[in-house]
Amino acid sequence: MVRREPVLVGAAMRWLVTGAGGLLGRDLTRLLRAVPGARVRALTRAELDLCDAAAVAAAVRAARPDVVVNCAAWTDVDAAEADEARAVAVNGTAVAGLARACAERGARLLHLSTDYVFDGTAREPYPEDAPAAPLNAYGRSKLAGERAALGHGHYVVRTEWLYGAHGRSFARTMATLAAAETSVKVVDDQLGQPTWSVDLAERLILLGAGGAPPGVYHATSAGRTSWYGFARRIYALTGADPGLVEPVSAAVYPRAAARPAYSVLGHDAWGPLPPMRDWAAALSAAWPELLAAWGLVAGQAVGVGRQ
Repeated sequence: MVRREPVLVGAAMRWLVTGAGGLLGRDLTRLLRAVPGARVRALTRAELDLCDAAAVAAAVRAARPDVVVNCAAWTDVDAAEADEARAVAVNGTAVAGLARACAERGARLLHLSTDYVFDGTAREPYPEDAPAAPLNAYGRSKLAGERAALGHGHYVVRTEWLYGAHGRSFARTMATLAAAETSVKVVDDQLGQPTWSVDLAERLILLGAGGAPPGVYHATSAGRTSWYGFARRIYALTGADPGLVEPVSAAVYPRAAARPAYSVLGHDAWGPLPPMRDWAAALSAAWPELLAAWGLVAGQAVGVGRQ
């Protein structure tokens, strides 16, 4: 496992994490509990249904938080096309209830959102104030949640291409295939920023504990790559031949929901705070921890070290 020093901010604060059983929620909860003196209430989906407004209000009252981080969401992008109303209920209407409850108790809400609020037609990184134009139902549902959070004076934190030790992710799937030396075809005409959940969790703690004004913040790794480039790097780190990864167009894999072709986000809202590290550096740093969590061993594939 990678040894990580705790983020030593917000020591005397009370934190409430919703969606605490997910990929990001578990890492965020772990890091918060490493902060000396921090009081953390972490609620999973089973423990708090975000769509139950009365339960949400009661949970906020009971926790008396200084900061609430909402990691709960409908994340099935393609299924949202067939049931947009339900996606909006979770990602939009429920967020409005949480935002209202936080405002009434004087708590700051950090609401997680996505690059999917953009249409992907840009050719340079999207600034935080770029006009939203989602291509799909999932993006529209997340935009509804953003507006609800901002309407109550809170924070929106957009991220993308998230991977971590817990739950499903593209990185975990590719690592498993690499360990089995499986040839794969991966999209090379969609660009974005792979982001480690631990790096994102640390950035959320800094934002929640600091004095930055409410508004929109982009929290993604620096740099950019395609899904193809991401997969090749994973194969190399796993000890498999990156040549097993073949580039293809997104048109080869039609999906129910359209995906933005360009999802690179800018980070100007953070001001003098340095941007998160480059995606490739973060992936290399995370890799031993991820392999251990996933039950894989670096170099177990034939062709160790081939680039």
